[in-house]
Amino acid sequence: MAIQLSEAAAERVRNHLAKRGAGVGLRLGVKKTGCSGFAYVVNYADEIRPEDAVFEARGVKVVVDPASLPLIDGTEVDFVKQGLNEAFKFKNPKAKGECGCGESFNV
Repeated sequence: MAIQLSEAAAERVRNHLAKRGAGVGLRLGVKKTGCSGFAYVVNYADEIRPEDAVFEARGVKVVVDPASLPLIDGTEVDFVKQGLNEAFKFKNPKAKGECGCGESFNV
């Protein structure tokens, strides 16, 4: 099991954590919603709970709750800038389809 970060995603997390002055890494999960079934939830982790899975990717801790892990195991997270827009992008091998906007997926 693993979650990977591109160098751009890892740099974004490191810079944001430094700017915040707090946090232990990136918290990644899913919630049931969206037009395709599940949506990614991205936050900065301020703590690691005993039940969390923790991965190290390019020097950044990625924290995942146990309910989300089976749905996103193997996901590669990138951070992209397109014009004025910037966002984390996900390449999830478990996703069978995505909605047109890329905000939700199904398995």
